[in-house]
Amino acid sequence: MWAMDFTDIANHATPIKKLHWLSSVFFGILMCKIIWHVLSVVMLKRYNLVLKVYELTGVISSSYFKGYYNKLNSKQKVEWNNRGFSTFHAIVVAAGALYVLLVSDLFAVGPDELIINKSSTLSDTIMGVSIGYFLTDLAMIFYHFPALGGKEYVIHHGLSMYSIILSLLSGQAQFYILMVLFTEITTPFVNLRWYLDAAGVKNSKIYVYNGVALFFGWLVARVILFVFFFYHMFLHFDQVRKIFPVGFYCTVMSPPIISLMNVFWFWKIAKGMVKTLRKARHAQ
Repeated sequence: MWAMDFTDIANHATPIKKLHWLSSVFFGILMCKIIWHVLSVVMLKRYNLVLKVYELTGVISSSYFKGYYNKLNSKQKVEWNNRGFSTFHAIVVAAGALYVLLVSDLFAVGPDELIINKSSTLSDTIMGVSIGYFLTDLAMIFYHFPALGGKEYVIHHGLSMYSIILSLLSGQAQFYILMVLFTEITTPFVNLRWYLDAAGVKNSKIYVYNGVALFFGWLVARVILFVFFFYHMFLHFDQVRKIFPVGFYCTVMSPPIISLMNVFWFWKIAKGMVKTLRKARHAQ
């Protein structure tokens, strides 16, 4: 079984693709650092701030949200900046996944090739960038452990990277991986909720609006989308079975676990939204 796995990966992993994958991962690691370095230089010239190169979030926050940001302790500032990093990744990856899945014709139904074997330079790039993000975020989690998250975050990132790497190296099941990556679209709402809470403005209208947006966004992207995910997999299970063994078991076993976690968190989000709406109604 393992020999078959490595053979499939070796046949797909041409030297040019290997270089492209490494470049994408490297870009994912340095994406925010490079962009934020350029922006931080501009901000430093304008505001004469002395901050770390990668902390664009810190630059913006301390400049435009000085009343809130400067009141945070050192651990909260680290998480504030780290959530800015994850928000940037979520927007880029979700937008890229949406384009590949709906706009491009990569996964258009056709008789020539199985949908589980379809991949492109753009889809490879999206997954490579995502791997770079998870590697960078894991490094920050370990460095600041457990301020940015405990073992559950390590397990989540590890499983995510494992699934993405298998799909990237084999070129298989990218349709399903991209669907899961699109669920990152809810991350900006989760992070904004934390920002508003840390800033002490939980009673503001924007906190209520964000909570409602998070509820419906989570419902669509992490509950309903997974229903379609399993329905699509059921209809194309004859193709799914042709994924190389390790990739097949990962494709079949991981999504149910993730979906159960999503439903559990959806229940908590719903309870939080109802509580927030009640408080807002009483405050009027």
